[in-house]
Amino acid sequence: MTAHGGASSAAATSDAAGAPPRAGRDLRAAILVGLGLAAVIMTSLFTVRHLFIAVVAIAVLISTVELSRAMNRAAGIKLTLVPVLLGGQAMVWLSWPFGRDGALAAFVMTVLFVLVWRFSGGVDGYVRDVTSSIFVAAYLPLFAAFAAMLVVPADGAHRALCFILGVVASDTGGYAAGALLGKHPMAPSISPKKSWEGFAGSLLAGTVIGALSVSLLLEGHWWQGVIFGAALVVSSTVGDLMESLIKRDLGIKDMGNLLPGHGGLMDRMDSLLPSAVTAWLLLRWFV
Repeated sequence: MTAHGGASSAAATSDAAGAPPRAGRDLRAAILVGLGLAAVIMTSLFTVRHLFIAVVAIAVLISTVELSRAMNRAAGIKLTLVPVLLGGQAMVWLSWPFGRDGALAAFVMTVLFVLVWRFSGGVDGYVRDVTSSIFVAAYLPLFAAFAAMLVVPADGAHRALCFILGVVASDTGGYAAGALLGKHPMAPSISPKKSWEGFAGSLLAGTVIGALSVSLLLEGHWWQGVIFGAALVVSSTVGDLMESLIKRDLGIKDMGNLLPGHGGLMDRMDSLLPSAVTAWLLLRWFV
């Protein structure tokens, strides 16, 4: 590469002209899309807070379709999409009146329908398709149902806001610290750009925002906010690594192309899904 000075100069010129940054993303588009998503979420939380459940349900629907298409395109896996989509909506919406019992009951029924629905596809690939379908049903709508459950209590808008702020702080702190200081890869075989320095930045930002949000929005103790923020950093990081593993296994970069600068909507759900479970559990205990 050093022998081709012209190519290097051209690359530098391309960078100066506004090519995507080192992370391979259009940062300006990513920020604009992020602000748009934030506006939708904030509007739902602070008008009629139960609209947030509809936002979660729509996100689950779109993300499930993206993941299904990616798995089919890359590995020939055919999800039993109808039961997974209908069951996913049932998990999210039944979590409103019936809590976790409603979500778990809907999940069990989804598993049953997946096993039966796939009969029509014959023997070939039966185990592969049904296990993938059950995995998607657990990973997406079941986890997302815990985000929907956050808004059910009277202070639900603030609970959901604490959850979202914690995840955003983790992602932003990790991105900034990793870009500026990242030298030691955390999991090079899974996500080469994720560094221990980035994780430290996530931990710093997450615990600070956690302490502030829990104490100011929910009148909790600051130390509860620190635990809450640190736990969300861990779950967000695990969520990032989980989706990286899925994409590496499938041999793809993004789950879709719906959101400029981000990829698919599923690519924005990765850190949120396990963090929704973490946030619900901890806030149920603390508040």
